[in-house]
Amino acid sequence: MNWWQALVLGIVEGLTEYLPVSSTGHLLLVQRLMGIGASEASDAFAICIQAGAIAAVIGLYRQRLGEMWSGIRGNNPAGRALTVNLVAAFVPAAVLGFVLQKLVKKYLFGGDTWGMWPVVAAWFVGGVAILAVNAYRRRREEKDRPRFDLEGLTVQMSLIIGVSQCLALWPGTSRSLVTIVGGILVGLRMRAAVEFSFLLGLLTLGAATSYDALKHGREMLAVYGTGSLALGFVAAWLAAVLAVKWMVAYLNRHGLELFGWYRIALAIAVTAWLLLGIR
Repeated sequence: MNWWQALVLGIVEGLTEYLPVSSTGHLLLVQRLMGIGASEASDAFAICIQAGAIAAVIGLYRQRLGEMWSGIRGNNPAGRALTVNLVAAFVPAAVLGFVLQKLVKKYLFGGDTWGMWPVVAAWFVGGVAILAVNAYRRRREEKDRPRFDLEGLTVQMSLIIGVSQCLALWPGTSRSLVTIVGGILVGLRMRAAVEFSFLLGLLTLGAATSYDALKHGREMLAVYGTGSLALGFVAAWLAAVLAVKWMVAYLNRHGLELFGWYRIALAIAVTAWLLLGIR
């Protein structure tokens, strides 16, 4: 891997990890465009540079994380409740992901069986779903139905968000998308749904990164070296800081509609590329 390839992958990871567009799908597409073949090492690299995006959210939400730590120590009931809710939301995808990981990687992750088609399908379906949810959200607001912040979230609601996160096992779906939509559907305000999605990502992405680093870390470092990994990490961190700050401000003003149209347009463009066999 050249240094510029590691830089590009890090930027793509950081920009797309928390946007509802699927970082996995974008990384698979960019790897293919740059001629990086699918392998355990390349898959592990794409997953491990997620640590940069994780670091960005830790820095941006350090106050909330401090409240959670205080809650764990018994000094902050709201922080303790949020921690319990995040753990409840984490469990469904963690269990299902562990059980299905080999099947998902074999059939859906850009391999020889289906190539990029599962990702393209998920981009298109996800785009349509965003537009539908956006229309539902507008109708709900017009009826003045009350929405709530994280303090009103229950364990049952968190489990619903956690079950929705299982959909993100299909590459191209977007973990951020399904958890934000899940939060909106259970009644969270947009800002609260986004924040819960980001915090849940710390658990989900942290577990996935740690697992792949332990399982394929040596192979990854042997193929790409520590320099490429460090460059990818830093690029992902800086790009994620910018993306998260922009996304929070944008979604609170405009909603998800832009990302729906983007996903549909990207699915159509990549479909044309695949059908025409452009290299």
